[in-house]
Amino acid sequence: MTDSNTSSTSGTDEVLGADAGNTTEKDPQDWVTGDEPMTGAQKSYLDTLARDAGETLSADLTKAEASAEIERLQGKTDRG
Repeated sequence: MTDSNTSSTSGTDEVLGADAGNTTEKDPQDWVTGDEPMTGAQKSYLDTLARDAGETLSADLTKAEASAEIERLQGKTDRG
């Protein structure tokens, strides 16, 4: 019996999600697109986090800067 959540069709042992160990996670400063403007999703989430934290942030952050602010504010607001 195979659990459909853990089956693999490619024959590799690679996993995504909770058991992946984040081995491919890059520092946002090393992202190829890190200097591009933050995404709409980042902007929306940062707006929510900043409001919860009682902070005001610049709306012209890069993707890398937005990622760093998200991590910081998640810790401050216990949303991470």
